[in-house]
Amino acid sequence: MSVQQLMIPAFDIAQLREITALVSASRHIAIIPHHKPDGDAMGAALALYNYFQNKNKKAVVITPGSYPGFLQWMKGNDAVLDFEKQPEKAKQALLDAQIIFCVDFNAPQRVEDLEKPLLGSKAKKVLLDHHLDPQTFCDYAFSFPEASSTCELVYHFIVQSGDRDRITKDIAECLYTGIMTDTGSFRFPSMSSDAHHIIAELMAAGASNHKIHELIFDNYSADRIRLVGYCISEKLVILKEFNTAYMSVTERELRSFNHATGDTEGIVNYGLGIKGIRMAAFFSERDGLIKISFRSKGDFSVEEIASKYFEGGGHKNAAGGKTEATMEKTIQRFLEILPEYKNELTAK
Repeated sequence: MSVQQLMIPAFDIAQLREITALVSASRHIAIIPHHKPDGDAMGAALALYNYFQNKNKKAVVITPGSYPGFLQWMKGNDAVLDFEKQPEKAKQALLDAQIIFCVDFNAPQRVEDLEKPLLGSKAKKVLLDHHLDPQTFCDYAFSFPEASSTCELVYHFIVQSGDRDRITKDIAECLYTGIMTDTGSFRFPSMSSDAHHIIAELMAAGASNHKIHELIFDNYSADRIRLVGYCISEKLVILKEFNTAYMSVTERELRSFNHATGDTEGIVNYGLGIKGIRMAAFFSERDGLIKISFRSKGDFSVEEIASKYFEGGGHKNAAGGKTEATMEKTIQRFLEILPEYKNELTAK
């Protein structure tokens, strides 16, 4: 499969050559995903980590905080620095780095407390991302919102750098994880025929599809399963007049289920799985904030709602937001917004 066959634009050749030269001249490379990284963010970060390690570079992944246990099996996970737990080591790694790769986020605020050390670093910065409306904070930016995932872009970065043969089994597993999770197991509209070709190449490189699916989706705690059941049976609200469903869970409720990072991941999709529902939302209270996950079907854009009303953003069919308001006021605000979008939500 040649670059010319790809739906995603080829990387700027001049920039790619400059980055390749920078990587070649660098001894220390840092890689940063967004706060509370998901499968795509960690898959992209660890794929790059393994790629640079294979090129005899001293690479390090620095996460702004914790991430789900079901993502901690990928090669290189044991070497990840958690900024919340190891701030001094993480800051030193940024000081040592000659080049920093920012993966799967479009604005420096997305790394939370890591923002100041990131922006303060004198290292050259490279953005690899597929979110809408990227901010200008890196020296080089490869931002393609039409891509299925950032892992798809990391694949292109490696291949277009002339290193297709360096995609090992470990790298392939990381990239497969990101594409799989960010496309809803390959069912979202962003999953193009080209992305399927990439998946085939990753499997040929050694990625075991059934093993990865089991590690991601069949690796939850009993408490997490009980939390999902509670949200569906007790907290699901269906608004037929808006083809919308939502669920909410307070911090107290999360504690009652021994909540761990990642336990609420994907719960919003159960609302979207109901026949006739075009938009689903999930509200969760954590650390004094209400975090919101939005999902939609078809042409309805939840990114607009997230960015316009809830300090967030993302993609057309998958977005997130947050607010410092109470749960009650946040849901009330959400309900007040729905009439504005009624025609779009109920269009045949």
